[in-house]
Amino acid sequence: MSANLFEAIENGITCKDAPFMEAAGMAVAGGTEKSGGEKYSYGDMLALSGKYANALISLGIKPGDRIAVQVNKSPETLFLYLACLRAGAVYLPLNTGYTMDEVAYFLADAEPVLAICRPQVKDEFERLAARFGVKKVQTMSGAGSLAEIAEKSEARFKTAPRKADDLAAILYTSGTTGRSKGAMLTHENLTSNARVLRDYWQFTSDDILLHGLPIYHTHGLFVATNTVLLSGSSLLFMAKFDAAALCGLLPRATVMMGVPTHYHRLLALQEFKADVVRNMRLFISGSAPLSSEIHKEFSARTGHAILERYGMTETNMNTSNPYDGPRRAGTVGLALPGVELRIADAKTGHLLPQGQIGVIEVRGPNIFKGYWRMPEKTAAEFRPDGFFITGDLGYIDDQGYIHISGRDKDLIITGGLNVYPAEIEAAIDALPQVSESAVIGVPHADYGEGVTAIVALHPGGVIDEGAAREVLAKKLAAFKVPKRIITVDALPRNAMGKIQKKALREQYKNLFDNA
Repeated sequence: MSANLFEAIENGITCKDAPFMEAAGMAVAGGTEKSGGEKYSYGDMLALSGKYANALISLGIKPGDRIAVQVNKSPETLFLYLACLRAGAVYLPLNTGYTMDEVAYFLADAEPVLAICRPQVKDEFERLAARFGVKKVQTMSGAGSLAEIAEKSEARFKTAPRKADDLAAILYTSGTTGRSKGAMLTHENLTSNARVLRDYWQFTSDDILLHGLPIYHTHGLFVATNTVLLSGSSLLFMAKFDAAALCGLLPRATVMMGVPTHYHRLLALQEFKADVVRNMRLFISGSAPLSSEIHKEFSARTGHAILERYGMTETNMNTSNPYDGPRRAGTVGLALPGVELRIADAKTGHLLPQGQIGVIEVRGPNIFKGYWRMPEKTAAEFRPDGFFITGDLGYIDDQGYIHISGRDKDLIITGGLNVYPAEIEAAIDALPQVSESAVIGVPHADYGEGVTAIVALHPGGVIDEGAAREVLAKKLAAFKVPKRIITVDALPRNAMGKIQKKALREQYKNLFDNA
């Protein structure tokens, strides 16, 4: 029996006339802007994904072939993703912010058969294709484009059978340390996780998800889209995140998925009030830690407690705060059904007792198949009993909630003592003038690393460094109190809203040279 994710989607459709997606605001397809407002039913989704699948077949695509895609977010891009599933191809989405040098690495490593790009960079893609043996380059829009081929293609398409462990996608990790790694995700990985999330978050065909996330990442492509498709709900599909535009669309939605930056920017809008979210039933946050301050302010403003969850490119979603039950700020909730989670010593692998901080390890049908063409790296990241070593540090409290303490690489060792940034950041974020903070370790001649806090303030806020350290000294052990508190206009972030601590460590590496 085939395990193709698309067949699971198709089998769940009860009404082809049911709404699937509306392009809210500006829709951008391969660089061409349109007025937006296009509406698609589930029947349209079947027909258009079939057309794109036939277009791929006409270009010589076979099951198992890799297709690299670097195009702007649009309904057509989503139909292309679904077409890849139907054709049995392996979808390889690339961040639209990647430079050609970065794209070159991915094309060389993944060796796709087909690369799909924006019209304005086709010449550069073709040069790279010739260099790395990519057989075909196709634009998403314009003369001779994939969209044009699809328009002339048949809508009927027989979805290619796939086994559970056949690849559906390869997503490259951010590569913040060393070579970027291609996480191989199977049809079973994606299908099982979407079904769990659909049930856990109680999605139904009545839901309308406000989609302001990019779709080259697990969060926007798999968590959001696959959950909607397997529940028969619908999308309000934004070309990109814009806080004011999103706020205007909220009265039409029932669910929103976002990153902490999205919620922070919504709270900065005067028009974001309780009446705007009167039809909403659920706000979900992920991809970066949500501060307790944002959680508290959002709840006070709207009456909604944001549901924070925890996942990775390699694992899809692992944990979630409960839909029914306490959504505890500063935690990522409980292990999802079917996911086993434990805390272990990072070096020895020995399991740690409840409450102790260690590396988080997970096992379940959501866990990826391994890293593309990196068998040694894959083997090193798994325990002999199949648990994946996430590299995230955390602990489980006495109620079973998981707390993320930081990445292993974010661990600060000062004077021989371990400091976990998340604990200090929570204390700093509680200061009334602080909007958000990032705590890093900076080289220090005496202590090895000096605990350093980089903070952004609320508009009009001021902070006295000495006074703030005195306040923190009342909450934290002396070795945890930052030796310096530095104010900046904004913290550096990547496309998914994650604070770039590596950049901060580089910027302030000489801070204590004269200490």
